[in-house]
Amino acid sequence: MFNFPAPTIDWVIIAPTMIVSITGLLALCLEMIWPKRDNTWIIGVSLVGLIMAAVSVVAQFSYPEATTFSDTVIRDRFALVMQLLLIVAAFCSLLFSESYLRDKRISYGEFYPIILWSLVGGMVMVTTRNMLLMFLGIEILSIALYVLAGLSRSESKSEESALKYFLLGSFASGFLLYGVALLYGATGSLDISAIASAWPRADLMHQTLLVFGFGMVFVGLGFKSAFVPFHQWTPDVYQGAPTNVSAFMAAGSKIGALAALWRFLEGAEGMKAIWMPALTVVAILTMTAGNLAALVQKDAKRVLGYSSISHAGYILVGILAHFAAPDKVGFGSLAYYLLSYTLMTVGAFAVVSLGANKGKEGTKFEELRGLWRRSPFAVACLIVFVASLIGIPLTSGFAGKFMIFGDALKANLTVLAIALAINSILSVAYYLQMIKAMFVDDVEGDEVIEKRPVSLGMTTVCALCAGGIVAAFIFTPVVIEFLVGKS
Repeated sequence: MFNFPAPTIDWVIIAPTMIVSITGLLALCLEMIWPKRDNTWIIGVSLVGLIMAAVSVVAQFSYPEATTFSDTVIRDRFALVMQLLLIVAAFCSLLFSESYLRDKRISYGEFYPIILWSLVGGMVMVTTRNMLLMFLGIEILSIALYVLAGLSRSESKSEESALKYFLLGSFASGFLLYGVALLYGATGSLDISAIASAWPRADLMHQTLLVFGFGMVFVGLGFKSAFVPFHQWTPDVYQGAPTNVSAFMAAGSKIGALAALWRFLEGAEGMKAIWMPALTVVAILTMTAGNLAALVQKDAKRVLGYSSISHAGYILVGILAHFAAPDKVGFGSLAYYLLSYTLMTVGAFAVVSLGANKGKEGTKFEELRGLWRRSPFAVACLIVFVASLIGIPLTSGFAGKFMIFGDALKANLTVLAIALAINSILSVAYYLQMIKAMFVDDVEGDEVIEKRPVSLGMTTVCALCAGGIVAAFIFTPVVIEFLVGKS
């Protein structure tokens, strides 16, 4: 008889993930027994569960680093911060979802448990250095998003969005899994940290396995992060998917993928001479391609899709700055910028979702004319979101970009710093086009969006995101200390 020792389980470490998982189960049970026209209890349970998970994460900030489940699940400050950011992204996305789904006439209660389980996948990704467990986390997050992208079943563009995301995502997952197999073959371990010890003593064959394995893993993570040249799916999927799904996809999926990339780069730091030049080119291309393509777009969701691509490039600059000079650059700038990115991106998608009405959704610029008449507060908040996306002073987006720019200079990545500055200037044009469509293009005689009351959830998410952006700028040192602790 086999006698396998049971792994030691520290339930405190996995408490946030367990809370979200159980909340998803409760939300699903409520969806089955509650009247189909009323999702109030489902929403309430989901939001309370997310608050409890966030409290569980923050409570562990003072705890020491630890592992559980045979060292496959870890608790360090980086994992805790990334979990908290994922929860913030999900919470803000859920806040405005019900009013939007009702306007789209797709108010399915199963949306809430599925988004929670997608969040679980992201939380698994950021709390492990085990490559197989990380892959499982990616698939949990992705499969849920494949389903949600096709939630608007009566619209061909939503079905196309889901199919395209599923096919390309599955292809990218194949690359990632094959890369994991190569890395396992070269190291004999599924732990990412084994790459660091294997590289210095590897012969030519094993070094080749490590390089190709890392490259294939990067293809998979590059797809999830929307790096060029793996970005082509992003604007099409964001445009076709329901806007609240696009909001979580743009924030939550990116946080999970970038955190996983951070872990892989930690393990492959000995290979830095190989991947640093390649990723520098990827960062420049991602920033530039995203901004240039956005300039010619006439649809707000496509603009935000290309915007998310360019921001992936900005974030990659911050990641590379850390690994180029780890003694000078921590992960404080990355954490701060991801928080800012989450608030301004989810907030912007929330305002754009106001174009939904009577089962249809208008997101083209001409269809958003006069939106300020219907909801002046939301559009005023959009100005804050756009200002932060551009990087205008008095917003956290400016502070985040300034810190990443400074980190790049500290790490002697001057070319990346210059590229970031130039691309930030380029982005002004297309963001202003979106604002102009809601204000200036309200021409007398044009058909404008029908004036309707805005839901409490929409007003709340706009206020939270806009207030958070301004507060994070005013209290930048406090926010960074909260996220990463005292240096």
